[in-house]
Amino acid sequence: MSEPNGRDHHPGPEAGDDFPSGADAPAPGSDAAAGGATVAQWISGARPRTWPNAFAPVIAGSAVAAFAGEFVWWKALLAALVAWSFIIGVNYANDYSDGIRGTDDDRVGPLRLTGSGIARPAAVKRAAFLALGTGAVAGIALSLTSAWWLIVIGALCIAAAWFYTGGDKPYGYRGLGEVAVFVFFGLVAVLGTEFVQTGSISWFALPVAIAVGSLSCTVNLVNNLRDIPSDAETGKITLAVRLGDPRTRGLCALLGIFIPPLMTAILAFATPWALLGFLALPVAWSANAPVRTRAMGADLVPAIGKSGMAMLAWAVATAAGLVIAALLA
Repeated sequence: MSEPNGRDHHPGPEAGDDFPSGADAPAPGSDAAAGGATVAQWISGARPRTWPNAFAPVIAGSAVAAFAGEFVWWKALLAALVAWSFIIGVNYANDYSDGIRGTDDDRVGPLRLTGSGIARPAAVKRAAFLALGTGAVAGIALSLTSAWWLIVIGALCIAAAWFYTGGDKPYGYRGLGEVAVFVFFGLVAVLGTEFVQTGSISWFALPVAIAVGSLSCTVNLVNNLRDIPSDAETGKITLAVRLGDPRTRGLCALLGIFIPPLMTAILAFATPWALLGFLALPVAWSANAPVRTRAMGADLVPAIGKSGMAMLAWAVATAAGLVIAALLA
């Protein structure tokens, strides 16, 4: 089946396929030909710059639980393991699915294990399943100590991770990636972290979840802004491709610079200590600089990592305020 742009579309690897279409197979006997990417390459393929998307919501959600008077440290650690495993899993899943489709062939940015041919698709797929499975085990352990229906939420998270770019009709190719990021790495991660520790969800958790979700979306959106040319060419219709370059840059500013301070102001009704969240604004402003100055391609790569740091800075600053308020109560 061909894409409108004429490129071959591969919904999955055919039996016997070792490397994606368009990638040069490594020389026989090489480490890559044996599926032997180095540890450093596997770590790079896990996209460490996106890891703040995992830890920020857990930090923020745990601080909300502390402010509510019910912080449970070991549940917070399990929640962090769930989130970290899931984001690594989704990164490997994206690497695998985009790689076998050939949409990573001409892309700038971090190393693509599948698209570059340094690791066999089957090995990357196994890594994705291993990471998602680790998160599932930790999530089941949490659900057994809180509510059984969290297993259903976890299953939805895993499905969202895989079908972002996997399957015959990946929703990430339809401009819905940022919606999923907001829901799962914002609302679900923050509210879920509070719930497993307190058994309830407080009103002040919602602005925290909205801010974290917005900042998490910014990381994804800047990544897709960078990839507009290659994604448009290969038929990957992300939200950035749909909006176009100028409006995508405007949305990055809205999500990364304006919404978090607004949520901080709302949180101040719960405690004035939440205003510490404003300390993260300079970090967010700096992270958005390449976007504002119309940087393109590889010049946007630093903005991805800095956007993740802006999210982590907001989560840590806000968490500090909530914990201080809890200690002084």
